[in-house]
Amino acid sequence: MSEETITETLPPVRDWPALDLSGADFDPVLRELMDEGPVTRIKLPNGEGWAWLVTRYDDVRMVANDPRFSREAVMDRQVTRLAPHFIPARGAVGFLDPPDHTRLRRSVAAAFTARGVERVRERSRSMLAELVDEMLQDGPPADLTGAVLGPFPIAVICELMGVPAADRQGMHTWTQLILSSSHGAEASEKAKKEMSAYFSDLIGLREGSTGEDVASLLGAAVGRGEITLEEAVGLAVLLQIGGEAVTNNSGQMFYVLLTRPELAERLRAEPEIRPRAIDELLRWIPHRNAVGLSRIAMEDVEISGVRIREGDAIYVSYLAANRDPDVFPDPETIDFSRNPNPHVSFGFGPHYCPGAMLARLESELLVDALLDGVPGLRLAVPAEEVPFRKGALIRGPEALPVTW
Repeated sequence: MSEETITETLPPVRDWPALDLSGADFDPVLRELMDEGPVTRIKLPNGEGWAWLVTRYDDVRMVANDPRFSREAVMDRQVTRLAPHFIPARGAVGFLDPPDHTRLRRSVAAAFTARGVERVRERSRSMLAELVDEMLQDGPPADLTGAVLGPFPIAVICELMGVPAADRQGMHTWTQLILSSSHGAEASEKAKKEMSAYFSDLIGLREGSTGEDVASLLGAAVGRGEITLEEAVGLAVLLQIGGEAVTNNSGQMFYVLLTRPELAERLRAEPEIRPRAIDELLRWIPHRNAVGLSRIAMEDVEISGVRIREGDAIYVSYLAANRDPDVFPDPETIDFSRNPNPHVSFGFGPHYCPGAMLARLESELLVDALLDGVPGLRLAVPAEEVPFRKGALIRGPEALPVTW
């Protein structure tokens, strides 16, 4: 592209307020930003200044995978953001760039491969069966979130992490305090410190371990001097918290299936399409509010004819990329036969979600257990009365009242 065609006139800065969206409604501000052009400028409720936003699929993948955009450089900046408090721990994997990022991820990779995830499949299936049986014994109506969608991912991630069953509830409480903006920065920070201290003890005890759970893998990597205990603890906290995102994702997934019963019926009738259908639901569901973590341009970079200057903050929207009509024809439609479906719901590039395979496994087990095991499953209240989380970074129903 010639120098003349690179635009130097900056697009206007658009305010992006924190919206409490219910159901699976797509964010109207994001929709406007997508329509405005491939590269826009935004100001979020917290932090300072403005940031670039890219929404087209190809641009999103490029920024997420390009070493010229750094996560580490965000550490010392108060970039405009959705979260009211921003307390990244130095060395936390979300704020590392390769090669440090690669070294840290490698230490736990074995737990998240197909084989590692298969290791917990049968145990996960039986834990889920117990939860569904309990719900059925208690009889309708039930809160699907409280009975199944909440406790199941906690049990699975604790199993994978090597956290004893007795400590699951404590982990859940800490995670809720860390993820919620409504308890304030102090409560969030205190919970993070307590969870870190717990993992420091757990990993410290496993330095010579040959176990396949995450705490054992991290303990062994610390023992071999490949990573520090501090790095191991930061990664464990991130993975533990991330494990609970499945509660919100599956909450939205079942909200969609129960408010569009024809989709649920199709999945009951054609079990062989379930993996592909889950992928399509993952593409379509708006997982989060606004955008996640930013990056900083380390040099001038041109994106879709716009010059991003060195030092500028930039966000990608995976939600917008998943609705790019050039990649996903008729993107607003949930199409279970969509193939290929290269969605970016788990991110892209070095920071691709390590738990993607685990989340898929959990989604498949949940669909099997609830659609086959509770044939009459339906909402117990009108769709508009399902309460959705307020003030949350990750979207999902607070409760999902069901009957059968």
